[in-house]
This record gives sequence, structure tokens and C-alpha cells, in this order.
Amino acid sequence: MASIKVSEVSKIISERIKSYEYQENLIETGTVLSVGDGIARVYGLQEVMAGELVEFAGGERGVVLNLEEDNVGIAVFSDCKAIREGDQVKRLRLINSIPCGEAVIGRVLDALGNPLDGKGEIAAAEQGQVEVKAPGIIARKKVCEPLQTGLKIIDALTPIGRGQRELIIGDRQTGKTAIALDTIINQKKEDVICIYVAIGQKASTVAKIVDTLQKHGAMGYTVILAATAIDPAPMQFLAPYSGCRIGEYFRDRGKHVVIFYDDLTKQAVAYRELSLLLRRPPGREAYPGDVFYLHSRLLERACKLNDDLGGGSLTAFPIIETQAGDISAYIPTNVISITDGQIFLEADLFFSGVRPAMNAGLSVSRVGGDAQVPCVQKLSGTLRLELAQYRELAAFAQFGSDLDDTTQKTLRRGERLVEILKQPQFEPLDVGIQAMLLYAATTGALDSYEVKDIGAWMHGLCTYLKDNCGTLLDKIRARAALDAMREEMQAALDSFAQGYAH
Repeated sequence: MASIKVSEVSKIISERIKSYEYQENLIETGTVLSVGDGIARVYGLQEVMAGELVEFAGGERGVVLNLEEDNVGIAVFSDCKAIREGDQVKRLRLINSIPCGEAVIGRVLDALGNPLDGKGEIAAAEQGQVEVKAPGIIARKKVCEPLQTGLKIIDALTPIGRGQRELIIGDRQTGKTAIALDTIINQKKEDVICIYVAIGQKASTVAKIVDTLQKHGAMGYTVILAATAIDPAPMQFLAPYSGCRIGEYFRDRGKHVVIFYDDLTKQAVAYRELSLLLRRPPGREAYPGDVFYLHSRLLERACKLNDDLGGGSLTAFPIIETQAGDISAYIPTNVISITDGQIFLEADLFFSGVRPAMNAGLSVSRVGGDAQVPCVQKLSGTLRLELAQYRELAAFAQFGSDLDDTTQKTLRRGERLVEILKQPQFEPLDVGIQAMLLYAATTGALDSYEVKDIGAWMHGLCTYLKDNCGTLLDKIRARAALDAMREEMQAALDSFAQGYAH
């Protein structure tokens, strides 16, 4: 039997003692006082922080929203039927996070980052905290690059720049989501990552949107976050922040991102529900006092970063649903004051067949003009004025038939302008083709055509330009001045008109 050397054993024990690290593993727990309607009140979590995640005995998770003297208010992310009074609740010492990275592109997620598309778990490289502070003034750069929606009336009259916040507002069923989908489809060749956040929509509607984007080859650069109508209010409240965090991940790495919040009205309603259940004091229309901050801290995160930080951008399109066209209601006026402009969709225009149904008089883009393609900017200068004159004269013309030649000419031109700005859904146009159509409309090239024939004429011109005028279209995209291309643009129109029979 081998002899044991006491000195060696002593040395080994001494080394083990020196290398031993004591780790505390304290778990702070509390007790459920009451639960109902997605809200749990818990006693005993003395050190818990606002926005921290907690876990219930059955594995359900929630986020701390209220910190009171004798209890905390927790919004539960799932069905709380399994939670009982007296159940144990433990702190997770985690702030709510969501998977970020290339792995989320092309996926459909819920507000917590869990996959909904049946394609397996997200193999994301890192987690991003959902609630972060917006970049400061020094970190930002003025809007200077255009974001093309592919829609003539928007790109001409309310141009969008990368890093801008442009509100889409209108009644139910006036084409708000259609603008979002067209813009996403138009980014196929623009190297822009798209994020669509569906808040409070039917699951069937979200499935239809996913199918549409797949058919048009847009899911390859798109992320969809869905908090549907069946999901609890905390999920609908959280979804926009989760989508924004994914967008910020790419923005901070020098990429360009566009995000759609469809729609923030439902998020505000979900937040109102949570606030009332948490017994926070109600204010106007029963919304809590911090409902403005709910949206401002979200939309302020959209920006164009300066070159030192990579020059990435996050462009936000919040969507708001109005009731009977009332844009002076509480939530619409709040979001209008936060954003850089609005696209107002009018129900009367929509049902009369003018689609996109944008009201040019009430729609504005406050900063996008700096980023607009110069050719389109110059052509659209007179367009808004002519449309306004047409709308005013059309209202009076229906009361009498004795109109002078100037009025009749303005009405004829206006009818053709309205017709040329119509655009079918899922058919976004290249900015070069848009410029040619606007040039034709503003120079009177359409005055000899009947209004009913303009649709076919536009289709023919688009095909002709794609096949024969690639160099001209490239010049327009390269931001060449209108005066330098005017002769070439006129020659292209004349050439097309010679071979076009109407």
C-alpha cells in the first residue's frame, strides 16, 4: 500500500482553499396577493425594479410596471388562469430583452421574440434590451437621403427621408396598411431592412400580410412582429418597442431600416387598459397622463446617425386610425406633434376610386424635402398648387355649367393629374419612371387624352421607359438636375407618343 505524504496533501488542500470562490445564489421571492385581468399584485419583492422580468410558480412571466409601498403591480405576458393567490414569484434580475441579429430576418415573431412561423428557434447572436434611451442630438445627422415608397403621390408631395418619422393617419379601411406593404416591396433593390409590427390585428390579417410579402419576394429582408387581437394587453403594449430594438441593432451597424407600427392607436388602448387595471389616475379619454411619453420615447428612437457612428438610419412610419376623420382627437394630435409630418388618407377619396387616397392639402412632410430627388422636387413644386386649385374649382363647378375657358382648362388638367397619381396596390414605381410621369402631367402631354384612357397610357409609357430609356432613368436616380435632362425627357415622351395609338 502506497504511503501518503502529509506535506503533499496539505499543499493540495491549501491550493484548493486559495482558488475557492464563494458565490451567493440568493433568489428574492414574493407572494401573489391578487390576480385578474392580466394583472398580478405581489407582496415581498422589495428590491425589484420597474421594467424587470419576474417568473411565477407555473413558469409564466411578467413585467413589473407599478412600484407601490406595500406591493408591486405586474403585467402577465400569458394567460393568468393558472396563477393563484399565494403562489410564489421570483425575480429574474433581467430587463426585458429580444433576440437581435441576422437570424431574425425573414421570421415572424411575437413581442417577446418567440417564433410564430414554425421554422424553429431563433439562433440570434445577442439579446437587445427592449427599452433603451434614444440617441442624443450630437449622435444625429440631418435627414439627407431619400426613402422611396414607390408611390407617386407620396414621393412627390410628401417625400420621406431616411431617419424621418412620418405618420400615416386615416379612418379604418382607407389603405394605411397598403402603403406600408407597397413601401416594403419597393425596398427590394434599395438595401433597406424592413420591420412590420402588427398590433391588435386579427391573426388571419397578419397571415395574409406574410403571404403577400412572400409572393413579392420581400420576406428575405423583412421582420414581422405580431401581437394579435387575441394576445394579452401587455404583449400589444410591448410589441412596438421590441420591433424598434431589432431595428436599432441594424441601424447601429451602419444599415438602413424602415419600421411600420400598425397601429399605435391599439397600443394606446392596450396601455390604457393596463393603466386602469393598475389603478393609475385616468386623464383625457381615460388615458393615463403618460400616454404622450408612451409614443414619444418610441418614436424619438428613429433617426439618422452621424458618420462617426456609421451613418445608419431608422425610419419610422407610425400608423394611427381615426374615427370619422377626426384628426383632432387625443392620440392623433399627440402623434402628429411628435412626428415630422403626416400622410392623411381620406375615406371619401378612397371610396371614389382615388387610391392611394391621400389628401394633398392635409398631408405634409416637414424634413423630407431636403432628401428628395431634385428632378422630382422641381416637378412637384407646381403639382400641389394645381391639385389645390382643382379641388377648389371642382367644388364650385358642380353648382353651375357656365365656366370660362381658364376654369375649364384647370379642371381638365386637374382631372388628369388626379388620374395619373392613382396607383394600383403592389405596383410600386421606380423614381425615374415617377419623374417621367410627373413631367408628362405637368407639361400638358396628357391634355389631349380622355381621362378613361390615361391608365392604359401610363402602363404603356412605363413599359417603354423600362425597355428603351435606361440611361435617362439612371440619370434621374443619380440626382441630375431637371434643366439638364429636360430635352432628353421631352424626346423620350415624343418618341413614345409617335408609336402609341389611342
